[in-house]
Amino acid sequence: MAEENLTRINKFLSEAGFCSRRAADKLIDQGRVTINGVIPEMGTKIAPGDEVKVDGQLIATEEKEKPNVYIAFNKPIGIVCTTDTKREKNNIIDYINYPERIFPIGRLDKPSEGLIFLTSDGDIVNKILRARNNHEKEYIVSVNKPLKPDFVKKMSNGIPILDTVTRECFVEQTGEKEFRIILTQGLNRQIRRMCEFLGYEVTKLKRVRIMNVPLDIPIGKWRHITKEELKEIDRLVNTSSKTQEASQLSELKKGTKPKGIKTKSGSTGKRPRKKS
Repeated sequence: MAEENLTRINKFLSEAGFCSRRAADKLIDQGRVTINGVIPEMGTKIAPGDEVKVDGQLIATEEKEKPNVYIAFNKPIGIVCTTDTKREKNNIIDYINYPERIFPIGRLDKPSEGLIFLTSDGDIVNKILRARNNHEKEYIVSVNKPLKPDFVKKMSNGIPILDTVTRECFVEQTGEKEFRIILTQGLNRQIRRMCEFLGYEVTKLKRVRIMNVPLDIPIGKWRHITKEELKEIDRLVNTSSKTQEASQLSELKKGTKPKGIKTKSGSTGKRPRKKS
């Protein structure tokens, strides 16, 4: 059969709206996927007519013909961002109970609340996760004790965690024990680890914006992302890598590193707040 008619198994599961390619790779590695009754190796390609199952459940290709679903959800504390409905009873999929198969883009850990996207479009997941400087995520964070005068500066300049140093970011103190932070990366439990390094414990963490989409729905509720919002997301994702490359080239020519921006409110970071 011609090579162009073959599809990698992880791409097939993604395009069928079952899960993201990354999640598909995990399922394959765990031996939970079969092709015509046989457990495949990573990277195996399938042909039209092949029978693909996950945990014994047949994955129908008809889903590909339906319009993709894009949802903004205000996740409550205690809900886990996983599609594994068998192993995690407090999962995001059962909580929303959407009539079509969807999966989350990225993660928001169990003790945190706020905005997260869900979709049936595997391609947009990969695009958003690959995006760099234009994939902003904004949070309001409370900690267990008053912030010291140097907290904002240290957080915004980068903190050594997980064998790396976090990127420079925008940070603004909004209360005695509260601050606002805008990240363009998604390390595991990043904000909690950053605060812990400086001697603080996060008591509340709420994501209030992803890219151009604000958190504007009650906790536990969801809405469809609008066509206008999707158009802007697509623009941000498609221009992100080009913008980043141009910025790096400019800095190399200058021989300087990006510096933080200070405002009247005492905030600092690589960029001021974007209006949502």
